[in-house]
Amino acid sequence: MGKDRLGAELIAEFLGTLVLIAFGNGVVAMVLLFGHNVPGEVVNGGFTNITLAWGLAVTMGIFVAGKVSGAHLNPAVTLALALFRGFPWKKVVPYALAQTAGAFCAAALVYWNYHPAFLKADPGLDHTAGIFTTFPAFPDVLSAGLLDQTIGTALLLLLIFAIGDEWNQPLAPGLAPILVGLVVVVIGMAFGGMHGYAINPARDFGPRLFTVLAGFKNNGLTDGLPVWWVPIVGPLAGGVLGAAIWDFGIRRYLKP
Repeated sequence: MGKDRLGAELIAEFLGTLVLIAFGNGVVAMVLLFGHNVPGEVVNGGFTNITLAWGLAVTMGIFVAGKVSGAHLNPAVTLALALFRGFPWKKVVPYALAQTAGAFCAAALVYWNYHPAFLKADPGLDHTAGIFTTFPAFPDVLSAGLLDQTIGTALLLLLIFAIGDEWNQPLAPGLAPILVGLVVVVIGMAFGGMHGYAINPARDFGPRLFTVLAGFKNNGLTDGLPVWWVPIVGPLAGGVLGAAIWDFGIRRYLKP
């Protein structure tokens, strides 16, 4: 039964992350591939659409996976729950692999759907890898992107822990996924510029691996500036930091 349960949890993490990234990568494709139909004018909502859709994508992914796996959908969340909430360490790597695989497949799905648009906008696949994965705004100062990813994910885990804490204010049933989605919206709007607010190693590395296999140049892993590690190290460190701030800064005062 334990193995069967783990299998169900991994399928839920895979599908929840796939839904999350399909909507997330999909909205970026919409904005970047179809957003300049009028010369000099950006349509399709631009960055506002991107941040709102990513937040909704997180909410939908949580609704898909929440009852089965807890809907981590993010190795930074899984790591923080293992450190601070007793999540079994033996499940950490399998969860992270399932999440990364879901993100990879979602990127492939988006590319398949928009393939004609990619052929028109970027036939050499040399400047659109950013539709799937994140890159620094200041390539010569990678530490700025690392700081940004650390802060953004610290805020994410701080608020996830606050929203889900049984000792905190009670929530109406079904409200938590909406609130977590709104957290992602506000992080994107406030901290989305320096490194694309991945705040999730699987969200970034899975699609980045797809861009490598699909032949994208300047992918940040095998070609161009090697930035792939920033949205892995930053979120993992930031997630632990944010969870620790909640537990040691607030939660100890909430215990009944």
